[in-house]
Amino acid sequence: MCADSRSLPVVPAGATPPAYLPRESRTAAGVSERSAAEEGGSKRNLDYPPAPEPLPYPVPDNHTHMDFRDGRISVGVAEALDTANAVGVSGAIQVGCDVESSRFAVAAAEADPRVLAAVAIHPNDAPRLAEAGELDAALAVIEELAAHPRVRAVGETGLDYFRTGPGGVAAQKESFGRHIDIARRHGKALQIHDRDAHNDVVKLLLATELPEKVVFHCFSGDAELARTCNEHGWYMSFSGTVTFKNSHDLRAALSVAKPELVLVETDAPFLTPHPYRGRPNASYLIPQTVRFMAGHLGTELEVLCRQLAANTETVYGSFA
Repeated sequence: MCADSRSLPVVPAGATPPAYLPRESRTAAGVSERSAAEEGGSKRNLDYPPAPEPLPYPVPDNHTHMDFRDGRISVGVAEALDTANAVGVSGAIQVGCDVESSRFAVAAAEADPRVLAAVAIHPNDAPRLAEAGELDAALAVIEELAAHPRVRAVGETGLDYFRTGPGGVAAQKESFGRHIDIARRHGKALQIHDRDAHNDVVKLLLATELPEKVVFHCFSGDAELARTCNEHGWYMSFSGTVTFKNSHDLRAALSVAKPELVLVETDAPFLTPHPYRGRPNASYLIPQTVRFMAGHLGTELEVLCRQLAANTETVYGSFA
């Protein structure tokens, strides 16, 4: 499962992986100090969940943020991927949200063959950058990074009406359209962030010349949106949210999604799957979501794993 000859750590199922255990003054080299925990308040359980049983066939994590620190732990890229490999997660798409994290994604993909990169300006940052007159410069950097051979997607980009009010919609749409153009011209997949904006996202996609591969990252729609994706050949990447007890619409969407258009991701360190919702997330927890998906679909676990791995390679190409 591992792309090189390093020996994998021992990660017993039901125990927290060693790399994710608290250590005093633990800060991995090359990992930023931005903290996802700050958004969740001080009452969260900041302990990483136990490792799941390994998957019978390796599956990549289609969307993660290994440069985001959550809680008390900073884990380097190699440690994170070694731990993930040990439970059947073969690699990861490291995703940028701004210039800094996009550069990190490219550096990680250059340094480790188990990593591919996606680069973009997050839609919630677009209005602020536009107001400061800095959006053009930021997009110029994304354009430059998108040409790198280890960059296989432009994203996460899109529309977010949850955190950005009506005043920021025009800047988000402008940024989204320019990201789509970058992805199309460079022959990269498009990774879409779509939060409370399904109708406008679909409308913009249908009115635009698109790259060959379009992915709804952290798919958050219902069966109707899934049918739209089926119709147009757009991929749906399901995260730990599909396991949440109240995610009835997501499970309905998964039920109707064409198997050849389904992907899986963590969006780590966010969206940790049930029963660990609210705790820090990491790529080694992909098996938790994949097992839930297989159970919901009534599909043999290995069959689903092979489908997810094949779909990932279709979208992003080989990790080698």
